[in-house]
Amino acid sequence: MYSAWVLLVLIFVSSLPVLAVYIWFRAVKYKFSVIWFFSALLTGAAAFLPALIFQDLLSGVIIHNSRAALLFEFFIRIALAEEISRLLVLLVFFWVSGKILRKNISGTSDVLNRLPDFNSVKIGTAAGFIAGLGFSILENARYAASGMDIGIILLRVFTAAIHSACGSRIGAAAVLLRANPFQALLRIITATAIHGVYNFMVTLPGFPFIAAFIIAVSALVTAVITIKGVKFNSLT
Repeated sequence: MYSAWVLLVLIFVSSLPVLAVYIWFRAVKYKFSVIWFFSALLTGAAAFLPALIFQDLLSGVIIHNSRAALLFEFFIRIALAEEISRLLVLLVFFWVSGKILRKNISGTSDVLNRLPDFNSVKIGTAAGFIAGLGFSILENARYAASGMDIGIILLRVFTAAIHSACGSRIGAAAVLLRANPFQALLRIITATAIHGVYNFMVTLPGFPFIAAFIIAVSALVTAVITIKGVKFNSLT
């Protein structure tokens, strides 16, 4: 268990990507409201609780094969549980925001209740991207509170991009879920796979820091490319 000052510093460092993303969105003049941005951030934080519940339930699964148990731990109990939790809270977020922000009969702000177009998927990607930041702040605080090795904590802090990268895919999946379940499932699987591989590399000894960093940054770059050019006209 680290001192309160160390916990505060780690939480502050974990929060810096939020400021960076907010400045990025404003710099490129995306027309979104501050309320929408921070609602998406809180949505990601809200996913932390169901993720803990799912992980606790899955902890009772006993697998005798050591390799299978390791894969189950990293890809199912941790990665899949967190991504499904994000999916559930993002579905709620889109439903609520659609009800609140709908401005005309076309329902342009309601990305769940119309056939998704390319921009709707981008909006989902952006919301999931932001939600991932909210999740990572709470997760890093939990790791610090548990007394995890400071080196691993710092690695997770500086590669928190993995949550945004995976969250962006889950956000797109939430938008596509009803109209195109195959594409949605593909994004869920991709997010889980990226997250699982990252967990594997960052937790087990023998893997260099740069490997986990490359995975996180590569996944982040593809998410940024997807978000680029999104039109938030309905979210002002």
